[in-house]
Amino acid sequence: MGILYASLTAFLWGFLAIALKVALNFVGPHAIVWVRFIIAFTILLLFFSFRNPGFLKILKRPPIILLVAAFCLGLNYIGFMQGIRYTSPGNTQIIIQLGPVLLAIVGVIIYKEKLSLRQMSGFAIAGIGFVVFYYNQLANFLKDEDSFNIGVLYTLSGAVCWVIYAAFQKKLVQTWPAQQLNLVIYGLPVLMFFPYVEFSSLEGLHFGHWLLLIFLGINTLVAYGSLTVAFKYLEANKVSIIITLNPIITFIAMSVLDRLNVNWIKPEVINIYGYMGALMVLSGAVLAVKKSGNKASINPSPRSYNT
Repeated sequence: MGILYASLTAFLWGFLAIALKVALNFVGPHAIVWVRFIIAFTILLLFFSFRNPGFLKILKRPPIILLVAAFCLGLNYIGFMQGIRYTSPGNTQIIIQLGPVLLAIVGVIIYKEKLSLRQMSGFAIAGIGFVVFYYNQLANFLKDEDSFNIGVLYTLSGAVCWVIYAAFQKKLVQTWPAQQLNLVIYGLPVLMFFPYVEFSSLEGLHFGHWLLLIFLGINTLVAYGSLTVAFKYLEANKVSIIITLNPIITFIAMSVLDRLNVNWIKPEVINIYGYMGALMVLSGAVLAVKKSGNKASINPSPRSYNT
């Protein structure tokens, strides 16, 4: 059961990057992120208003570190969004996988966790793979190197912000229900990005455009909801490994779209060396986040990975 729910999350996230790239054709990045958060927040707010009104009290006086976590998750979303804007869904999906690797490093530095030989090998493989993938893709973006580098920096910034969010979320869920925390996690970014939303870009959208934006908002809610259930049945590190493999879905989907000759998204331009680098990043990330036995881990607990 846990594998099924974790796979659903990976499936949704695999298509998320593609949907975001398509949405950029008619809506600005800040508007897309804002719509995603406001849909998720509104649905959660309505749900608790009827089912558990007491949960709404957290909106009046949220913990400071919860505000910081929500702020960082908002930055993670816009970093990922801008990464897709300046590069491609596949590129961004590979680079963002450095987030779990960085989180494991935080566990060593802050939580004094011990590294196994397997994990150290994972760090090395992921690092080498990133270098190979980066320089291979940089060559493909030779005519627009600045744009590619900007996209990489945005994505890396998003990964770092996610690590900060996850570290704080780990502490918060020890005393708060995860879904109650989500009211603030989703709500604060709505306020953060409101001043940057060009609402004129939302005017005159076709029905299909709105369906895509609604999908992006629902994706946030369903993917993380499935993840919460998955943690009830599987250890956190096993779920993390399944989630880390979601870029494979992105690459497969992009390959299918390329064969169908669709004209609403550019195909991925990756050669054998790029795929080798991507495989090394994913393999290294899996080794880095995998824990042995029942040792304590900074990997999010059943209630902390949910946003």
